[in-house]
Amino acid sequence: MAITDRTLAGSGQVPGQRSGSPVGAEESATPSRRPAKKKLVLIIGLLVLLLGAGGAAFVLLTGGGAEAAEAAEAAEAEAKPEPGAVVPLEPVTINLADGRYLQVGIALQEALVEEGEGGEEEEKELDGSQAQDILIRTLSGRPMADLTTPEQRAAVKAQLVTEIGDAYHHEVYDIYFTSFVMQ
Repeated sequence: MAITDRTLAGSGQVPGQRSGSPVGAEESATPSRRPAKKKLVLIIGLLVLLLGAGGAAFVLLTGGGAEAAEAAEAAEAEAKPEPGAVVPLEPVTINLADGRYLQVGIALQEALVEEGEGGEEEEKELDGSQAQDILIRTLSGRPMADLTTPEQRAAVKAQLVTEIGDAYHHEVYDIYFTSFVMQ
């Protein structure tokens, strides 16, 4: 027996069906198509969103890459000041352990500082009193054996460069031993 498309007037039922049951095969197929269409629209929307985000990221990264490289070069130039004039300080005599003495002289090499708008570099005259104080404080009371080898003197020099550089707010490029006599 075939199902016909006839409905009773005003009832919405096909003859031979019970009330409350689905009207026909056409109506039952429609709800199953709607979720498939919704998924397709959702997937297409997500793809468009991802492509747009990817394109925006590409533009931002490639356009900002040159600026980032310039900023990195500027930071590197600031981190590496250029050497300036060398200011020799008077030698000082320091008491070592075991009744020994050290006469040591140092020279401070200034760092060149750029002026703001003119772009000219200027050298500032450094006052060596802080450097001598740090030198005396660092070397006083050390045993002579701690300063005999070149490696030990290099370690002391590295410590002095760090402490003096911090005290002078990095206006000192380097220090040099101009005399180093132990007795």
